[in-house]
Amino acid sequence: MKRIINHIKPAGFLAVFLFFIGCEPMMMDKPEIGDPPTEDQLDFTIADGSDEFHVVVTNTSSVTGITYWDFGNGTKGTGPSVEVKYALEGEYTIKMTLVTRGGTASISKTYTQTETDFSIFTDPVYVNLSGGVDVPEGKTWVLDSTQTGHLGVGPADDPTAMVWWKAEPLAKSGTGLYDDEITFMISDFVAVYENHGVSYVKDYRANDPSLSSVYLNPRENMTDYDVDYATPVTGTWTISEKNGVNYLVLNAETPIFPCFDVGAKDNEYKILQVTENLLELAAIDAYGGINWHYYLIPKGYERPTITFELNAVEGADNEVAFSVINYSIPAGESVTNITWDFGDGSDEVTTATKDDVVNHTFMRAGTYTVTAKLNTSLGVLTETMVLSFENNNSAYVPFQLDVTVVYNDFSEVQTFPVLGQDCSVTIVDNPSKIYPNKSSKVARYEKTNQEWANAYMLLDPGYRFDLRLQHVFSIKVYGQAGDQILLKLENTDRGGNAWQTGTHDLVYTIQESNTWEVAEYDFSGVGAGWDWTGDIYTSDVVSDPNFNHDFYNVIRIMCNPGNGSGTHSFYFDELSGPHVEGITK
Repeated sequence: MKRIINHIKPAGFLAVFLFFIGCEPMMMDKPEIGDPPTEDQLDFTIADGSDEFHVVVTNTSSVTGITYWDFGNGTKGTGPSVEVKYALEGEYTIKMTLVTRGGTASISKTYTQTETDFSIFTDPVYVNLSGGVDVPEGKTWVLDSTQTGHLGVGPADDPTAMVWWKAEPLAKSGTGLYDDEITFMISDFVAVYENHGVSYVKDYRANDPSLSSVYLNPRENMTDYDVDYATPVTGTWTISEKNGVNYLVLNAETPIFPCFDVGAKDNEYKILQVTENLLELAAIDAYGGINWHYYLIPKGYERPTITFELNAVEGADNEVAFSVINYSIPAGESVTNITWDFGDGSDEVTTATKDDVVNHTFMRAGTYTVTAKLNTSLGVLTETMVLSFENNNSAYVPFQLDVTVVYNDFSEVQTFPVLGQDCSVTIVDNPSKIYPNKSSKVARYEKTNQEWANAYMLLDPGYRFDLRLQHVFSIKVYGQAGDQILLKLENTDRGGNAWQTGTHDLVYTIQESNTWEVAEYDFSGVGAGWDWTGDIYTSDVVSDPNFNHDFYNVIRIMCNPGNGSGTHSFYFDELSGPHVEGITK
């Protein structure tokens, strides 16, 4: 049953010299590292294993060293004695490499397997992976890109391989990753990898000199690398078992991997689970010993989804009863509970079950986006609905102070965020800590080739500026003399037509370059809208009750409005204005 052929390949270690420098002449000591193994010192045995498909290979060399095995069936191992499975009839060359203090040597023997383990053709692991004998063309897998954790990473001892990071859905969009696929065929255990021209690989793989002739034109893309790589690559796949755990082993002349090349040690991937529609793998990379995670699904497979409807029953005085109804839950899936966000700044509420009704009262008139987050076996499913109320709740008592407050100083006070539309707004160090602005952090606005790019501050749903007591807004500005800084108010209830509600232009012109100045904007006597709109127009937003409260909810700030050529920038700080109900500082 066995045919043994011996081949010895000795190779000595490069000598290492230590140099000691002192008052005496330089001395050199050559460490004793011994001689490399010789032919008569290496040997191993092949004995029967736990059944007719397993054998035990044991290092019986007369010298001590670290033993590495290549079993000739696509799998490798290490250790003085290892059990290995040969499921298919054929001849296999088993290679043992011994590493000693003096060098390395390899010896090979041929093992002949005369039996075939036909049970693998009905084994769920083999059938789910390849489609089995009924699918001769094989089964093709792709990354489950729309699921959290389709890629992940953790330490070597992390059983999930996702402790450090797990990819959000489509986190690597725009790379060469998501159109890759790998096919497993039961016939001859063929594996085929296809990348459609570009592969996505780790940086150490893209820069590995040994791969420079196959991974061409490496370019960084979202922390890893796209490379040009000729496919399809045809290789083989094997399932090996260690301590009751199955491992998928891939082999080919050039790299073959499940869509993302992390440099898996010995081309080995631990099978965390494999079902008809899910393949979960983990691999230790050979470069840093990091644990990498994969979710794959069959090509063309659409995950079952839970469908449902949000239900809102409005009662008196802005009270609403919320629930989720008309569930459609596929077999094997479940919904645990629902977390409700009412969009009015109140605390979220999480139900005990999926069917609970939640009552909530909206205290202020306004439009609110209500969000339901269903905690399910498929992850968190989110749906929203919009509700509008014309009146305040009867128990609501407005709280308005006759003071000016700071909305955002980009350091200690950031009651409402300031964002950019068609421009960048970034928090940076103060370019000049001089009077009247010695704060450490400020905002920087920059636009390029945009006429109406603006920094904006939007109030929370249900809240509006009240101009009846205070109607002066201010910001500190720092830029170039002659630059014009506009501040205006708008109502976003009109969506894309919010500009129709805008106050007429109030512009401050910077007086001196590179110094801080206080720009004030007094809206008394300032009009808004246009009479041609038919429903939104006033000559004075402060005196008109349709505009001076419960109307404006956003501030827009522009630099050189109407100038859409070139780059324009300035610094600003301490955006201030009338007290907004709910601000406590």
